[in-house]
Amino acid sequence: MNVLIVGCGKLGVRIAGILDHYGHTVSVLDEDEDRLQRLEATGFDGLLIAGMPMDMEVLRNAGIEACDAVAVVTADDNLNITVSQIVKEFFHVENVVTRITDPAREAVFHHLGLKTICSTKLTCSAMVTALTQTWEEKQITFETSTMAFRMRAIDASQIGRPLKEIPLKSGEIITGVLHKDGSATLYDGRQRIILQESDRIIYTYLCD
Repeated sequence: MNVLIVGCGKLGVRIAGILDHYGHTVSVLDEDEDRLQRLEATGFDGLLIAGMPMDMEVLRNAGIEACDAVAVVTADDNLNITVSQIVKEFFHVENVVTRITDPAREAVFHHLGLKTICSTKLTCSAMVTALTQTWEEKQITFETSTMAFRMRAIDASQIGRPLKEIPLKSGEIITGVLHKDGSATLYDGRQRIILQESDRIIYTYLCD
């Protein structure tokens, strides 16, 4: 893929390095030349462009007209939304992913047809899980939707009860049971699973 990354902070550097490692054609645009030089020092093999991301001529110089995808990941939500709109509406790049930090703005971005990743919400979910859950949460991301998996141990009152009778929190779906011996039983909502001592229930839900 031919990918343009707008923003050369820590996140932009990380994305650029991974895409470059996997053989994609990567260009990075940032108005701060010092940040671009730090990326160059890492051995990055792509194109580095210094300039204002909202400037259409700068975007052309960065190769926007040949891009398959654009990641807009500066630390400024307002700049991100403006650049993303320019990329979609004037250069007709369909695959545009935008970083935001303010969850309250996510609905606005979606209304404009932009795919967003909200770092604040992802971090919040991970922190709450680390604080309150015994077992580490696992997450899988498809496009811009993230599914989380977590486990909870059953309590004494649930031993011997059918799995389907276990109450769920809002948005949760039961996907299986991890047993004491390390084996697992997947749950499709139809089979009868009787909970045993030391069983742990595996739940999944969409991250907000």
